[in-house]
Amino acid sequence: MQLLHFTYPAVILKSGRDKSVRGRHPRLFSGSIRSIEGKPRDGDVVDVRANTGEWLARGIINQQAQTAVRLLTWDESESIDDDFWRRRVDQAIARRARDPLLAGTSARRLIFGESDGLPGVIVDDYAGYLVVQFSTLAAARVKQILVEALVAALSPRCILERSDDERLKHERLAPARGLLFGDLPAGLIDIFENGLQFKVDVQAGQKTGFYLDQRENRARVARYCSGADVLNVFAYTGAFGVYAAARSARSVIHVDSSREALRLAEVNHSLQPMSACAVTYQAADAFEYLRACRAQGMQFDVVILDPPKFAHTPAQIDRAARAYKDLNRVGFGVVRPGGILATFSCSGVVDSALFQKIIFSAALESARDAQVIERLTQASDHPVLLSFPESEYLKGLVCRVL
Repeated sequence: MQLLHFTYPAVILKSGRDKSVRGRHPRLFSGSIRSIEGKPRDGDVVDVRANTGEWLARGIINQQAQTAVRLLTWDESESIDDDFWRRRVDQAIARRARDPLLAGTSARRLIFGESDGLPGVIVDDYAGYLVVQFSTLAAARVKQILVEALVAALSPRCILERSDDERLKHERLAPARGLLFGDLPAGLIDIFENGLQFKVDVQAGQKTGFYLDQRENRARVARYCSGADVLNVFAYTGAFGVYAAARSARSVIHVDSSREALRLAEVNHSLQPMSACAVTYQAADAFEYLRACRAQGMQFDVVILDPPKFAHTPAQIDRAARAYKDLNRVGFGVVRPGGILATFSCSGVVDSALFQKIIFSAALESARDAQVIERLTQASDHPVLLSFPESEYLKGLVCRVL
């Protein structure tokens, strides 16, 4: 048998396991690999070839992870060097600069992982303060290059790393936090979104400090809140409720388990123009609070359910489905007839079809009929790559409850 000689170490696929690579899916799983030619170290560039030896793609290998290769290019002439990473950063930033849907905000996601050709790289810009996450070995190995590219392109006030995502353990990476460039903000950061002002804690807040992916959904749900009694569950720092008050809601109740988050929600309400909306804050378990409302016969015109991720892996889908159904079953029970339930899932492994089935089951068990009047997804700075449908993780339904 003739030995093949390659420029880069080569990952050879099993027969019939090349479809996803040819379809430009950015993840190659270890189960598709027949053999590895050469002796690449984890983090090295490798070529991916069909079992015939045909060149298919190029990426970064991590033999300790189930996602064995993060695919980066399908152009054999393209080298994965320092200029490659700088180019990808510049391209992602340029796309946001041209996005008309981002004209009304000073906070945006500049890089969204695979959707921007940078697996494991998240960069959020809060009025010049950048918060970054590197959740793959491929990203961690070029952290300094990425930071230099961000500095050159944006001259930010600071770059703060908060790489503490659940995905790190799958890449055999340790959490990393700290200042990578510039000076930390003295306190909370002011951002503006669709004419509203918010304070963001980029150092200790959830995720990178604020849920930028819900930007457009906040405005859409608020349209139903004029004159309404609104229950905002899993409120975090109150953004959905602030939007509702700005659209002349009659009352807003924020429910969250974190007293600190609710204190910031109160600050965020105080930043807006004076409103007649009555706003209250309840530090409580969301499930228990909803059940208490139902037991007391309390009902609302608009109920917003925006829970955290219930499923991180496919193995957790069944448990997550039960939690979503339980939450929404009680949620339906506290909506006035003719009112609105706006319900969300940010669990990427729970797809839109399954989520709708769960909500249907919840409505059935609560003995309520409902109509889907809007389907919601993540904001435009969290784009969905067509070859990577998994990048569509946020889904929401606006239901009219009968």
